[in-house]
Amino acid sequence: MFFFSILFLFLFVLLGVAFFTLFERKILGYIQFRSGPNKVGFLGLLQPFSDAIKLFSKEFYFLIFGNYFIYYFIPVVGLSISLLFWFLYPFFFNFVSFVYGLLFFLCVSGLGVYIIMVSGWSSNSVYSMLGCLRSVAQSISYEVCFFLIIICFILFSGSFNLVDYYHFQFYVWFFFLSFPLFFVFFSCCLAETMRSPFDFSEGESELVSGFNVEYSSFSFSLFFLSEYSNMMFMSFFCVVVFFGSDLMSIFFFLKFVFLVFCFIWVRGSFPRYRYDKLMYLSWKCFLPVVLNYMIFFISLSILMFFSFFLVS
Repeated sequence: MFFFSILFLFLFVLLGVAFFTLFERKILGYIQFRSGPNKVGFLGLLQPFSDAIKLFSKEFYFLIFGNYFIYYFIPVVGLSISLLFWFLYPFFFNFVSFVYGLLFFLCVSGLGVYIIMVSGWSSNSVYSMLGCLRSVAQSISYEVCFFLIIICFILFSGSFNLVDYYHFQFYVWFFFLSFPLFFVFFSCCLAETMRSPFDFSEGESELVSGFNVEYSSFSFSLFFLSEYSNMMFMSFFCVVVFFGSDLMSIFFFLKFVFLVFCFIWVRGSFPRYRYDKLMYLSWKCFLPVVLNYMIFFISLSILMFFSFFLVS
């Protein structure tokens, strides 16, 4: 049952990624006053399968210069790491129950930087190298705020298990307790997944396509799948941490779809940031807010401990 659970989970994640691309193209189409894909199948519902056949059947380029072994296998490693996140999906039976799930999440999310860095280096291209260097600097900057926000909730709740966050938010969501912190967290999610307006690793106006400029066919598709899988997981993670995590409710999945829509909405609404402003936003704006919230959460947890001690 364990292996069947893994198989079905990964299968439906990849299927969700396929329809996420259709959803994105539709929403961006309506934002830009056009209809989006509507020819393949009923209302364009078969368009993701058409795109998959096109991407995986295109010609694959072979590099004359570059590190062959790393160049060919790093997209597979990147997709594997993005699928590892989904082990944290809080099943109540027949699957892994992570007591230290958030610790696992922090460890795995730190590996994403190395995938982009090594893929950009192995292509032996100036554009790829510039894209991966931008990406590494951006990811390290925003991971500081991202991890500190998660540590805030770990300090407040005293638990690393995602299942426990349903019990902590049974009466009130953490979103109401930390309203500004949610927007900082969502901005960090955009920066971590390299999405607009923070998509500097793929700045096509100056870097052609950034770190994946030399990738084509199925290797590009694997990067594509891993990026959209990361976006879906970040949306799921936001709902679990900030909006209650009642997995048995249809409202949980409606909140999840709304956050996925927000990723697309931001892409269709905001232009790309300037790089110096990106770094300023992280170190001068987000970090002080997160550190102040950390002091607030530590004070609140100490106050709760002493009040419980006095009552008992």
